[in-house]
Amino acid sequence: MNLHEYQAKELLKKYNVPVQEGIPCSTPGEAEQAYRQIHTQYGSKFAVIKAQIHAGGRGKGKIAGTEQRGVAVAKNAEEVLQIAKNILGGTLVTIQTGEAGKLVSKILVAQDVYYDGPSPVKEFYLSILLDRTRGQNVIMYSTEGGMNIEDVAHDTPEKIFKEWVFPGGNLEPFQARKIAFNLGLSGVAFKNCVKFVSDLYKAYVGSDCGMLEINPLFKTSDDKIIAVDCKMNIDDNALMRHPDIAVLRDLSEEDPTEVEAGQYNLNFVKLDGNVGCMVNGAGLAMATMDMIKLSGGEPANFLDVGGTANAQTVEAGFRIILKDPKVKAILINIFGGIVRCDRVAQGVIDAYQSIGNINIPIIVRLQGTNADVAKKLIDESGLKVQSAIQLSEAAELVNKAVA
Repeated sequence: MNLHEYQAKELLKKYNVPVQEGIPCSTPGEAEQAYRQIHTQYGSKFAVIKAQIHAGGRGKGKIAGTEQRGVAVAKNAEEVLQIAKNILGGTLVTIQTGEAGKLVSKILVAQDVYYDGPSPVKEFYLSILLDRTRGQNVIMYSTEGGMNIEDVAHDTPEKIFKEWVFPGGNLEPFQARKIAFNLGLSGVAFKNCVKFVSDLYKAYVGSDCGMLEINPLFKTSDDKIIAVDCKMNIDDNALMRHPDIAVLRDLSEEDPTEVEAGQYNLNFVKLDGNVGCMVNGAGLAMATMDMIKLSGGEPANFLDVGGTANAQTVEAGFRIILKDPKVKAILINIFGGIVRCDRVAQGVIDAYQSIGNINIPIIVRLQGTNADVAKKLIDESGLKVQSAIQLSEAAELVNKAVA
């Protein structure tokens, strides 16, 4: 589950991680009031206005049809008001959203951190995630923080440092000091960075994060170390331990079909192809998607109905797949180990009868428990459903359907 920047920062503050303070706003009027509050409370001469969407590249992205960036600096209340009007309700298009963009319904009015002081400001990059090849958490960091971190990783990978931590252990003090040293810090900034990294790792573990990214990790002119931006992803499987985090889920930022699938405990990911897939088991689903591509089609989705599939979940899966206008055919590939094939077949029949006329080919391959009963149910249903025994047969039928 992804969090908005303002939500992630509130979580970090619970672990004593210093952040760039800000106030989330839903209207231009709220933004103007937030600026006045920040100006009074922190003495900020400027305010940073940030669109709140679940995507990166906001600083370079633009509101569709305008030159308005997703992150902008305002010098006074009037500018805050105008920028808020430009961003709120607009569609922000970034390198991560694609051409469709994302609707902006909330902005963050944040304090200015580029104030004058005795030392120069610096921007760094730091993230924590699981390195699956090692089975360890890894802290990735660089002296080259900011909007172009992807270019740094591509052009100068030697500037990306890594520090691994065993998942069951803590970040050791010497590791935190090593990170601060590699970032070129000294004195008060060094000490503040050591504490920042240690507390950030506690936030990562304590919140059951899948990924935690701070870009930029910022050194102020008076040697404070703060998180200016934060991207946080929470492991869905751990949300049962964090009801306070689960309520922060913003369904408007997620694909509606994926949200609907989740209500039926279906593992669904929307893709851009023309063949809908319904499979039980992630491995078989991946193999089925490969088979579709080899047959000349493109998978329109990943849909794993799991081992507890019944007529109701199959019908729900059918309805979700059929909402995609690009789908030219649906392939159902079920191996009946735990799940019974006849239940799936009955779900297909019920869906057909409930939905009504379906004008695209339905190809069903059922193998395993009660496969013979399932085939008989489909063959005798009178529906325009094509059954296959071998995977090669299903592939040939898919090929004809998308030709």
